[in-house]
Amino acid sequence: MPPEWAHHRATWLTWPRGEGISFPGKEKKMIAFWADLVQLLSSGEIVRVNCFSREQRKSVQDLLQARGLALGRRVLLYESPAYEPWCRDHGPIFVQNGRETAIVDWGYDAWGKKYPPYSLDDLVPQRAAFFLGMRCFEPGIVLEGGAIDTNGEGTFLVGSRCLLDPVRNPGMTRERMEWALREYLGAERIIWLEAEIVGDDTDGHVDEIARFIDRSTIVVARVQDPEDPNYAPLEENFERLQAEAARGPERLRLVALPMPGAIYEGETRLPASYANFYFSNEALLFPAFGDPMDAVAGEIFGKLVRDRPTVPVPARDLVWGFGGLHCITQQEPE
Repeated sequence: MPPEWAHHRATWLTWPRGEGISFPGKEKKMIAFWADLVQLLSSGEIVRVNCFSREQRKSVQDLLQARGLALGRRVLLYESPAYEPWCRDHGPIFVQNGRETAIVDWGYDAWGKKYPPYSLDDLVPQRAAFFLGMRCFEPGIVLEGGAIDTNGEGTFLVGSRCLLDPVRNPGMTRERMEWALREYLGAERIIWLEAEIVGDDTDGHVDEIARFIDRSTIVVARVQDPEDPNYAPLEENFERLQAEAARGPERLRLVALPMPGAIYEGETRLPASYANFYFSNEALLFPAFGDPMDAVAGEIFGKLVRDRPTVPVPARDLVWGFGGLHCITQQEPE
């Protein structure tokens, strides 16, 4: 599995439905957000968009053409229905061997059957393989894309709560999961993480707490306020990674990444995290929340990523769906 910062042929998105459950009360704002994101991404790579139906495909086409986007060249629309728009988790995961690019179709059950129905979402990788003419491997194991992160050289960060969840994968052992990660993604070194932030309904996806920013550097979410309920799990996570980073065969560097202040929608605290960034071909896109820590996070990313600019993307409404930029994108490598 290549790293996210490797050159993309395309980014995959799944267009949100007005009838979906992810963004109650913000559906129109999210349509505009997705259109903005397509416009931003398509300047540097192809954008492939899963649409729920012929009718939605036509409405998306009209909206994007009104913005002057070149459909058929840089933006491709597919009739590939999914109930919700979290393409990182239900979309195709790509692997390469130097001769061929293929797709791994991990199972998807809406984070442990929390939000049925999800049968259409589970079929998205198979349809992508058909559209692209690629081989598609099926491990028969539930795994969401946000539950893993890799440096592209065989080292993986993985979330234990989600991958070993008895609802997702009954009877799954750590040894069997590690075998599957080695067999299907080329994993060689696997670092298991336990932390889960408040509001995260995925049972501890790593793209909320720790991510590779280059082959040997991991940005790790931390909170300064000991009274914040995220403080203890994120400190335990940082200490776990410190111990792992000191081990061989190659030492890893950790860089602390701040968290924004608590963001609420009504009485619900949302899982806002700067770790939910996305590498596009032209920029590192990171979520911005209108918080003073936005600038701090941007400065950290700017120092670490030198081959492309860092661009803040307003994501306060997006996180109402309990996800972020990384959760809605899926890279297809060149």
